[in-house]
Amino acid sequence: MLATTLLCACENDLKKIHEISSKETDVPAERTTGVTALFSDSAHVKFKMETPLLIHYTTKTPYYEMTKSVKITFLDSNQVVTSTVRSDYAIFKENEKLIEMDKNVVANNAQGSVFKSEQLIYDQATHKVTSQKPVTITTKDGSIIHGSSLVTNERFDPWDIPNTNGKFNVKQNISQ
Repeated sequence: MLATTLLCACENDLKKIHEISSKETDVPAERTTGVTALFSDSAHVKFKMETPLLIHYTTKTPYYEMTKSVKITFLDSNQVVTSTVRSDYAIFKENEKLIEMDKNVVANNAQGSVFKSEQLIYDQATHKVTSQKPVTITTKDGSIIHGSSLVTNERFDPWDIPNTNGKFNVKQNISQ
């Protein structure tokens, strides 16, 4: 009788273990430090991503997490820098080809404008950069523009921000 009880107890425990082990977990598969990754299309480097720590999760929807900051440098076909983006945190969703940058996001374009937000999302498929969080743009001439969101491209030029307000510097003489 004791043997039967023990066998039944083991069978239940094995079922529980199998059930628990079959569930998907967010356990990192790889941790890499000092990463510089080049992303190319048709043998042309489109952007470079640098991060001190890259954690790869191999779940059903695999992703990479950058918990200690990230810098992305966008390049044109001549390998000239067109813009850069830095943030304190980012996630690269492998299947969706999306990079979500969060916390203290700062982007610079070739025209000298600086974009600040708490979030920017880069879609590799559409080459669009978007944000649904407030954005502040400081242009080279010192104008400061605030908006409720942002839609632009990898060059951060041109850009569209709705609900705009701010301080705009005007170069023409208004008295004439």
